[in-house]
Parts: sequence; C-alpha cells; structure tokens
Amino acid sequence: MSDLKKAAVIMGSDSDWPTVKSACIVLKQFGVPFDAHVISAHRTPEAAITFAKHAEENGYGVIICAAGMAAHLAGAFAANCILPVIGIPMKGGACDGLDALLATVQMPSGYTVATVALNGAKNAAYLAVSILALNDEDLKKKLRKFREDTAAAIMEKDIAVFSEAASL
Repeated sequence: MSDLKKAAVIMGSDSDWPTVKSACIVLKQFGVPFDAHVISAHRTPEAAITFAKHAEENGYGVIICAAGMAAHLAGAFAANCILPVIGIPMKGGACDGLDALLATVQMPSGYTVATVALNGAKNAAYLAVSILALNDEDLKKKLRKFREDTAAAIMEKDIAVFSEAASL
C-alpha cells in the first residue's frame, strides 16, 4: 500500500469525537492512514478553507466531515477541493439532527457531499475505504474479505435463529 492516500477526519467540535472516533477505528482496521482534526467552518473558516485547498497535495484522497446543527463543514470542504467529501450529520440541537442532515445533504449541483445517516461515522469510514480501494488492490482485497466475513456471520446467525424457531 505504498501509494495509499490518507483520509482526513474533520469534526466541527470536539463534542463530535465520541461518535467520530468509530470512523477512525474502522480506518485503522483497514490500514488506511488518517488524521483527525477539529476545524469549524464557522469559528475557524480560514483554517477550513486552507485545509481543504491543500488536502490533495498533502496526500489525502478522501475527506470525512462531521458536524451538527448548521452543519456547513462538509459543504465548506466540498466548495474548496475536488476530493470526495463524506458528510456525517450529527444528532443534537433543537431539531435532533434533522437540521444537520438537511444542511449536509442539500448541496448545489457540482459541489457534492456524500451523506451518511445521522451519527453514521462507521459507514462514512466504510465509504471512504471503498473510495480509496478504487486505486489500491490490497485495500480492495481487505474490503472484499470484510464483506465475505460479514455475510458469513449473518448466515451463522440465520442458522441459529432458524434452529431455535423450529424448536419452539
């Protein structure tokens, strides 16, 4: 994996870290190098713009952004780079995350943000792995193995439930 690009994991507030940490754990399990930062689109807009504009030259291949309420973070990154940006709308606030979901998913044409579920940090990481695997055969093999192992685990659970149900 010598040329594997890094993933950037950005959160608008450190209060997002307990949820976002699960994305970092998934990335680590797949051997994807990553950096995690707290950068706010509203409180540190220059830092957000600078990070986004230089992300590609700094070795990143995908950016994950988690934000709640106004949730402008992923959009700010998408506006300032052409790398894939994955938004994680965070639960909380007056609308319990609906405002974050709408702010993340409603992007203008040409400035896309792939959006996962509320607090969907793990799926954001799996999507990042899928994106990076397009150009890395080792990562692609790991992702295929993960999917096979997941399917096998479900089949085992199916057999156990079927057997228990049959004995009722």
